[in-house]
Order: sequence, then structure tokens, then C-alpha cells
Amino acid sequence: MTDNTQRPDSGPNSSPELPTQYAPAEVEGMLYERWVDRGYFEADAKSDKPAYTIVIPPPNVTGSLHLGHAFEHTLIDALTRRKRMQGYETLWQPGMDHAGIATQNVVERELAKEGKSRHDLGREAFVDRVWQWKAESGGQIAGQMKRLGNGVAWSRDRFTMDEGLSRAVQTVFKKMFDDGLIYRAERIINWCPRCLTAISDIEVDYQDDDGELVSIKYGEGDETLVVATTRAETMLGDTAIAVHPDDERYAHLIGRQIKLPLTDRSIPVVADTHVDPEFGTGAVKVTPAHDPNDFAIGQRHDLESLTVMDERGVITVHGPFQGLDRFEARSAIVAALRADGRIVAEKRPYVHSVGHCSRCKTTLEPRLSLQWWVKVETLAKAAGDAVRDGRVNIHPADMSQRYFDWVDNLNDWCISRQLWWGHRIPVWHGPNGETVCVGPDDQPPTGEGWTQDTDVLDTWFSSGLWPFSTLGWPEQTPDLEKFYPNSVLVTGYDLMFFWVARMMMFGLYAMDGEVPFRTIAFHGMVRDEFGKKMSKSFGNTVNPLDWMDKYGSDAVRFTLAKGANPGTDVPIGEDWVQASRNFANKIWNATRFALMNGATIEGDLPPVEKLSATDRWILSRLNATVAEADAYYDDYQFAKLADSLYHFAWDEVFDWFVELSKTTFFEGGEQAKVSGRVLGEVLDVTLRLLHPVVPFVTESLWTTLTGGESIVIADWPTTVSVPGADAPGGFRDPAAEAEIENLQRVITEVRRFRSDQGLQPGQKVPARLDLSGTQLAAHEAAIRQLLRLQAEGDDFNATATLPVAGATVALDLSGTIDVAAERKRLAKDLAAAEKEKAQATGKLGNEAFLAKAPDNVVDKIRTRLAKAEGDIVRLQGQIDGLPSA
Repeated sequence: MTDNTQRPDSGPNSSPELPTQYAPAEVEGMLYERWVDRGYFEADAKSDKPAYTIVIPPPNVTGSLHLGHAFEHTLIDALTRRKRMQGYETLWQPGMDHAGIATQNVVERELAKEGKSRHDLGREAFVDRVWQWKAESGGQIAGQMKRLGNGVAWSRDRFTMDEGLSRAVQTVFKKMFDDGLIYRAERIINWCPRCLTAISDIEVDYQDDDGELVSIKYGEGDETLVVATTRAETMLGDTAIAVHPDDERYAHLIGRQIKLPLTDRSIPVVADTHVDPEFGTGAVKVTPAHDPNDFAIGQRHDLESLTVMDERGVITVHGPFQGLDRFEARSAIVAALRADGRIVAEKRPYVHSVGHCSRCKTTLEPRLSLQWWVKVETLAKAAGDAVRDGRVNIHPADMSQRYFDWVDNLNDWCISRQLWWGHRIPVWHGPNGETVCVGPDDQPPTGEGWTQDTDVLDTWFSSGLWPFSTLGWPEQTPDLEKFYPNSVLVTGYDLMFFWVARMMMFGLYAMDGEVPFRTIAFHGMVRDEFGKKMSKSFGNTVNPLDWMDKYGSDAVRFTLAKGANPGTDVPIGEDWVQASRNFANKIWNATRFALMNGATIEGDLPPVEKLSATDRWILSRLNATVAEADAYYDDYQFAKLADSLYHFAWDEVFDWFVELSKTTFFEGGEQAKVSGRVLGEVLDVTLRLLHPVVPFVTESLWTTLTGGESIVIADWPTTVSVPGADAPGGFRDPAAEAEIENLQRVITEVRRFRSDQGLQPGQKVPARLDLSGTQLAAHEAAIRQLLRLQAEGDDFNATATLPVAGATVALDLSGTIDVAAERKRLAKDLAAAEKEKAQATGKLGNEAFLAKAPDNVVDKIRTRLAKAEGDIVRLQGQIDGLPSA
């Protein structure tokens, strides 16, 4: 592409020539660099413009751009580009998450290639190694975001472990510790024997695994109980058997001691209402150190908690099984029980839901462990109240109930992780059991025996502070005053529990009751074209960079936006991206034609009396589209927005208006200048409407059309006014819209008839037009040109007559059609239309059906009836217009 298409200092139409084809690869990188160099995406806290703030959901430093990122970033970029054009001081805050477990795993794998582990390096050297990896290899996603066109404020780029955010983390921890909201306690947690750390409940992936269910006999004689388990190895840690207090079968055993098989221990039978007497045998083994429900029973009955395996899942007790991996021990213990006559029943395979580490996919182990916790009761209530009282709006609204279901039933949050990479917990333990929490400006205690807690914080702790920590908190910065709270949070519904609820709790707590954002706009997940989840194991993942290389970034963005219905998943296939590339080419080619035929933005629009009906129609439709686009943006209806702009640009502007104006442009004269000015106005507004979604092609075309510096900083379109026809809300002309709709009906119907007859698009046909009594007489030249209709000659013979929109088009198809075959075809179509009418009429006349059917179903049937009635009139007219056989 020649550079003259991109010159921001050229005057209007000073370089109307555009290359015949749009080549995205030649301009996208250059345009993005120009936008960044000129500071278009930066935000100034001193500006008197109203603020509009969105934070990026911080991608992991280990990550690369995937379709989910591309989807979410396209939506955020579209919102922020529009708000920038509307005159807001717009901040899209970028940054990355340190991703504790994921990053530590990456670096540990690198060390393993050298035959080393992190323990060989020691904690300090290992953390240095992670920082080195981050500097050399982390953050490649930033460059990929630029490829997509993300308009983020790069000078403000943050990292969840940079100095400022680390200060925020330590400040919040200290405040919550002093307020009694952070405490340390032994609880059952999800433990990953591979990552060697606790995992929060929402980081557990549950899947159906093939396991085994064994029923084991405890005790002897009348002191016998049978329990079933899928984890036989945990029986070594049993400290009771529980039955329901009202279960008469076991009333005589409650309070008695029963021998635990394979051991020299006896355990009590306890009565607990948690037990379901209708399930299984009505008796359950209680292993408080290895099951959350059992732990709760143990707390209620003051039972001992015996840990029987270490952090790697290796058995640590009972000689014969000591040293075995948990799964090896399971088989060995079942074999020993079988040999001892203790196995009552076995079921294999037994499919049941098992928790796995979301990072490494290892089967998790419930484990009693001393961890740090956040007391969430008051925090979660505040997060729920903020939505209930309207301070925060959730979009779409039906997502609110899922949010309430979560925050209203939230358990205390385990925030400690047994890792080395992350925010180390700012607590020091003294030689005599002392505990001191240290703030960012405090000196930690010194002296013999004082050590810092070895755990780090859950990654979501620091990312939960993201809306305000990125703005300089805990300092009261100008950025914080200007850009907090955020205007909207755009994120996937899958992060509702991981991230959104935690930002709500932290924001309300740390910012004195001020919400972190005004609106939460949830989107769905990207899926393949068949609606299947994208997964490497399915072989259906897509690298969006490949599609960007092949079709351009605009095509990928437009495809993603076109599928973005609020809160629902987004199917996407390569064919759809190709179609979006075709749309970008259509925009390019139509603008190129317009520039070659006098489209201009110079001067005011001509007064209404100088505008043709076609001119008035497209300006009226333009204003309707501007209003529609604003409504869809404000309601986060990206799919409807993209569809509306697509059909307006392609169908109404590039097909109908340009085609209908070709005769005017060809003839030249004053009317050609008028239509050229109208076309320039329509293109200017249309390109600005499209820009937030397809920024690159619109920048190239708009700067050429207008000579403006950049469409990025152009004004967002408002409705267009026409001299001599001012009206509230901009110019609208229903009469012109109806007139052109009738013209479109005539052209469409005759084109369809021609196609049905097998006529070539360019084949000319003699025709007689009767346009009397309609407003179409002024369009006869356009009708004849677009339909390839010749004037009738002396030997004209009307072999087909088409009544459409009050007009009649008679065609001489002598020698080109088989009249008998055409009559037969039309009769078949007429019979189908009459059958459709009869079915729809029957349903609408059925009172019982109308009483039960939803309104939308009834509306669809009424629409079908109206269409069928219209088809009958049209087809009967065509049959009547055929010559006699």
C-alpha cells in the first residue's frame, strides 16, 4: 500500500486514489505504532473531561494471546475507542498477573532440564531466577495485544508484583489482619501433591474418573458396621464411625468402641445428623484429617485428626503401607482387607466426580493443614448489597442470581500458598510463638528465633486489588481520584467467583465503601464453530495470530464482536473470519469507488430541496443507524451492534445507495455533486461508527476521505441534520424510506424472477414499466439500469407481467423461457404458500393454542401468516401475467 493513503496531513480528497486491494499486513503495524507514538491511548488525570475507566483482566505473565483474550480485548477496545471519540478521558489500564503456580511451574520445568530443582537453588536464588525468566521470556502477550489493536495506556503498564502493587498488597493484608479479618487455622484444604500447595475451591476442576467403591466390614459380631469408600487408604486415619441419631439399626452401638481393621486401634461410634440413613448402609467412616465433611464431624465430637500421608501423597503411618504412594496404598490396603475377610462388596469401575488441580491436572487430596484465611462474612455481605441496592449493575441481569448464589454462601477463603513465587505473607513468627504482622512502612522484628512466614499469598489476593492498586493506592493519587471507581468491568462469567467477587469485597473494604466499578458486563466463552469447548485435547484450538496473519486483525475482531451476545458462549469458525475479511474488502472497494466518483465532505450538506429521494433515504437510514448503534453500545449488545452496522454498510450504503447513485454519477452535473456530498457524509459517519470494532481499515479510509489526523481522535457520530429539514433527533424522512423500500422491492422481485428464469445477470430484456400512481417514476432510469431492462420496441410481446409495490413490470421473454414450465413452477410455489397460510390461520384460530403458547411463538406464526399472504398475492400476479399456453 502506498503511503499516500495514510497521510494525516493531506486535505480532503487531496489523494483520492486508493490501491485496488486492501492489504492489512502492510498497514496495521504502522498505524498502531503511530497511534501509540502520538499518545492517543494515554490518559491524563488532570483533564477536565469526564473519566471512563476499564481495567484489563490481567493475563498471566506465562500466557500468550488465545481466542478468549482476543474476544474479550476486542469488546473492551470497542468500548474505550467509542468513549474516547465521545470526549471522555479514557483509561484502559493494562498489566499482567504474576500467576504464582503457573509461573513457578514454568521455571521449575526449565530447572529440571538442567537436572536441578528449586531446592538446589534455595528460595532467594529461585525467586531471582523467576524474575530473570520474566524479563527474558514473560509477557510476550503484550506484543500480541498490539497486533490486535488494543488501545491500552502502555505507559501505565503494571505487574501484580511490581513495587507499587506489592505495597498495596502488604497494606491491605496488615489492615485486614488488624481488623481480625485474616487469621491462621488448621482446616481441610484442597492439596496438590504435584504443586505442593493448597488450592482454593474455585481452582478445582472436577471430572468423572473411573475409580472403585469398596464396602468394608468394621467390628465383629453384633458390633459390626459396614462402610463404603472410594479412598480406602484413608481408613488408616479413621477416628470414628458416624450414624444418624435416629437410625434404630445402630442405636445400640452409639458410644461403643469398634475395632478398626488392619490396625491395633478401636474407634467410637458417634451419632451425627450429617449422616443420611437412606444412603448406602447409613454408616460412614470418619477421617477428620482427610475429608472436609469428616473434619466438621470431628469438630462436633472432639475427635482426633490423624494425618496419614505427607504433602506428596505418600503414606506415613502403619508399617506395611508406610512409604507407598496413595494410589499404591489403596490397592495394597484393599488386598489386605480382602485377605482378612473384610471386603463385603467391590464395584469397579465406579465412575465418580474427582477434583483435579486446574494447573497440573493432578488428583487433589483433601488434607488438614495450617493455613491463612480471610473471614468473608461481612465482606461478602457488602459485595452482595452493592448489587442489590443498585450501586453496581450486572449485565446481563440474569447473571445476578449466580452472583448472589455465590457471595451469599461464601466460605472463608484460604489465601496462603506453599510456593516461593508470589507475595510473601508479611507475618513474622517469634521464638516463643509470637506473631507480628508488618505493614509496608514497618520494620520487621529482629533477633534470634524470628522468621518470616514461608507461605505466599494466593494470586487472586493481589489481582483482587487491581481496580485501585493500579491507580497508586494506598497513596491518594490524582489517578485514583480521577479514574476510580472504574466505569465498567468486562470479563467472562467464568471469573465471577475467581476474580469479580474478590474485587468487590476488596474494593468496598479498602476504599471506604466505594464500589470498584459501576457495571459488570459478563460475556461468554469462545467455542468452535460446532459449539464445542476449545481444548488442546480436542484438537480444535485456534491461534488468533494465524487468522490475523491470513485475514487481518479487523476480520478477527469483527467476527468476535458479531458473536458476542451478553453472557452467552461464542461459536467461531474460519469461514466466518473469511466472511469478515470480505466485509473489510467491501468497505475498501466501496470507499475507493466513492472517492473516484466525487464523494466529499467539503462544505455543508445541501438543503433538503436539492436532495433526491435516494439521498434523503440514506441520510434518514444513517440517522436511524447512529441511534441504534448508541443503544446497542450502551446495552453491551455487541452482536446486534455488529450485525446492524454490517447490514447498513454493506446492504444499504455499498449496495443500494451506491448502486442507485451510479446513474447520477455517470450523468454528472449538479445532482451528481449533491449526491457526492451526501455519499461523503454517509461514508464519514459510517467509518466512524465502524471504527471501534474495525480500527485499521477505517483509519486508512477515513484519513484519505477527510484528511483528518486520525479517526481515533475523531468525534463520535451524532445524528445528521439537513438544512431546511431540522428535526429533534436529526433528519428523518419516513416518506423517502417508504419510497426507496418500494423501489428495492421492485428491483429485488424482478431480479429474483430473472434468476428463476435462468437469465444471466448482464442479459438485457425488453420491458414495459407502468409506474403511474406511484413515486417510482423518478427512478425509471435506475430501475432499467440495475435490472438490465431495454426499452420496448415495436414488436414488444409481454410474456410475463410482474405486479410489485403498485407498479407493473412487463417483460418480453420470447424465446427465453418455457411458459408451461414456468406456470407449473409458480403453481407449485402458490400451493405451498396457500398451505402455509392455512396452517398459520388454523393455529391462530385455535383458542386453546393461543392460551398456552408463549407470545414470541404466536408472533412468529403471525409473521408467517403475513408472509404467506404476501407470497400468494405475488405469485398469483406472476401467474396472471404469463401469456396463455
